[in-house]
Amino acid sequence: MIFKVKGTNNFMDNLPKHIAIIPDGNRRWAKEKGLPTFEGHKKGFNQAIEIGKKARELGIKVLTLWAFSSENWKRTKEEISYLMDLYYQMIEINIQDALKEKIRIIHLGRKDRISNKLRLKIMEAEEKTKNFDKYYLAIALDYGGRDEIIRTINKINQSKTSIKNFSEEKINQFLDTKDLPYPSPDLVIRTSGEIRTSGFMIWQAAYSEWIFYPKYFPDFTPFDLEKCIEEYKKRKRRFGV
Repeated sequence: MIFKVKGTNNFMDNLPKHIAIIPDGNRRWAKEKGLPTFEGHKKGFNQAIEIGKKARELGIKVLTLWAFSSENWKRTKEEISYLMDLYYQMIEINIQDALKEKIRIIHLGRKDRISNKLRLKIMEAEEKTKNFDKYYLAIALDYGGRDEIIRTINKINQSKTSIKNFSEEKINQFLDTKDLPYPSPDLVIRTSGEIRTSGFMIWQAAYSEWIFYPKYFPDFTPFDLEKCIEEYKKRKRRFGV
């Protein structure tokens, strides 16, 4: 839902432990301003860095950003090449921040279809930060919810786990989010006003609270993040009860 927010006096109460963001609208933002598509991605990239800093400042333990979906390979080679260069820069910057702020970086998605240069940078980030547990930054790159489920089934089939012993806990051990302390996001935010989930975290987000925010991601500010958290705190999570 899209919402109106009223302020509260106890902002730090009942914070979500894990926020996931679908940063939608970069290309439309650029088009409406008469700018090249690349400028929208660049502005969105800069906003992602600021949103990450604000999330840590607020005490959010886990932040997930959906950088590139498994369906985005359908875009032009030029745009994909530009995005992959941006992601390389993004991870390079986040490695430096992570070492200072004790942030563990975790990749969600496939590594086999991205360039060797980017894959090695992701692996470097994961290796250098693997012992941190203060904050977590999950970067969903070449990630799709259905693709994750298929890969999870294949992993289970290749393991010694018996089908008779399936449980939620055992399946969780094979998902991309297995190393996150809170693998299921409390709050999922999709920017740009689009009201659909696009298969994001099909398993993990089954009971997440969703906010479909009207702004394009390049215009999504740290203050907007706070507004979304305010809305989250007003909701009563029932989990089927």
